[in-house]
Amino acid sequence: MESKKDRLALVTGARKGLGKALALHFLEQGYTVIGASRHATEWEADGFLDFPTDVSNEESVVQLTRRIHKLDGTLSLVINNAAVASMNAAILTPASSFRRMLDVNTTGTFLVARETAKLMRKTGGGHILNLSSVAVPLLLEGQAAYASSKSAVETLTQILAKEFSDYSIGVNTLRLPPLTTDMTKGVPKEKLQKILETLSLKSMPSLEEVCRAISTLVSNPPRSLTAKIFTLEDCVSMDHE
Repeated sequence: MESKKDRLALVTGARKGLGKALALHFLEQGYTVIGASRHATEWEADGFLDFPTDVSNEESVVQLTRRIHKLDGTLSLVINNAAVASMNAAILTPASSFRRMLDVNTTGTFLVARETAKLMRKTGGGHILNLSSVAVPLLLEGQAAYASSKSAVETLTQILAKEFSDYSIGVNTLRLPPLTTDMTKGVPKEKLQKILETLSLKSMPSLEEVCRAISTLVSNPPRSLTAKIFTLEDCVSMDHE
């Protein structure tokens, strides 16, 4: 049986924030972790490989998977975390900002999923987890572009799950609530509090809590999770079963 040390995990957007926390978490779990951010990371750790990648650029993503293919070990986990966001009224949102969010959040997720699935189908499958947001079901004002890009990710996930199921690749979505990262720095505290209250949360989950939830989610067999949209609460429930 293949041990965790023989398995590779890819985390996009691993330079900081949740991506960095996820990379460190799965390193502790015994994986070799590949970080793929647009710029080189400013931190190092044993077992961490930094492969700078622009996920919105097709050739850049193809080159990333070519480098992964040359590594020892099997790619068994992909977390599409890389994303950009901005909060602005739709009437004031430039087309360039809207396109940027679609390019990174949606096209980037598609490209990474497409190329890594080509590796996984040859080695027995694995998990692809695409991160989404509660901005989608809550239809948050000021986040028309961001929520639209993440809504597209959720639809994409469900279709890819069907297409990749024959390869034993589970493709799923996790909707995240607001977190203490750069993405929420510019959001007024009152607005964040209102969102948390809508979600029946007393405070924002810590990055550690999110990492544990994701770890619980991907520890399940890929086929058992196919085409589902999860919340943090779902993951906690799994952990208690």
